[in-house]
Formats: sequence, C-alpha cells, structure tokens
Amino acid sequence: MPANRTYLTQADVSAILQSAEAFARENIWAVTICVVDDGGHLLGMLRRDGAAPVTAYIAQEKARAAALGRRETKIYEDIINQGRTAFLGATPVLHGVLEGGVNIVVDGHTIGAIGVSGVKSENDAQIAKAGIASLGTK
Repeated sequence: MPANRTYLTQADVSAILQSAEAFARENIWAVTICVVDDGGHLLGMLRRDGAAPVTAYIAQEKARAAALGRRETKIYEDIINQGRTAFLGATPVLHGVLEGGVNIVVDGHTIGAIGVSGVKSENDAQIAKAGIASLGTK
C-alpha cells in the first residue's frame, strides 16, 4: 500500500504566487515567479508587468533546479563562484544555477520549488521565500 505523501495543491500554488507577488509589488520589482512540483513540472507562473520576457524562462529553470536538486540554487551558484566551473557541464538538465530557486520542504521532503527572476539574485530568493512562507506549517 502506498504511503501518504504531501504535495502542492492548486490552492497552495495560488497562495505561494499571491504572497510572492505581494512582496515583489511592495518592493516595486518586475519579476517572474514560477512554482513547480517535486519533479520540476510547472504548476503556476506569474509574470509581473515590466518583467523582461527572458525572466519567464530563467524563473522556471531556477525552480526546476531547486526541485530536482532538493536544495536552494544558491548552493550551485556558490560552487561555481568558488571556481568549480566544471559543474556547469556536469548536470545538463540543470540550467537555473543562479540564486533565486528555493525548494519547498515539508516534513523533511522536497514537495516542489519556487523560482524567481528579474532582480538581483538575493532579492529573487527573498521573493521566493516570501511565497513559501504563505504555506505556514503545511
């Protein structure tokens, strides 16, 4: 018999997008926000007015990398910035290796991720974390 597992519902995705968008709006940041499931598949996306078209691609890739890697993408960026540039070719499916992708962890398991693109990477991560905070203690 399969074990019960937690997953992101459509209500969760809506709450995450709304909370992240509110944080971006307060700071007047034109960004794209993407939410993916634990396999990196897109569940929801919001592109704020003024966000460059490429941010839609980058945000989704950041979210996918965080979900599949089960960790924040800042870890990958740090690895590369510390001189391990070979990492760029080691994982051909992970393209979003810049800060701004944050995995969503419930009971020690990654159930999805959020990726943000459009402002400085550390601000992208702040927006992502504001979205995740909307889940409370799910």
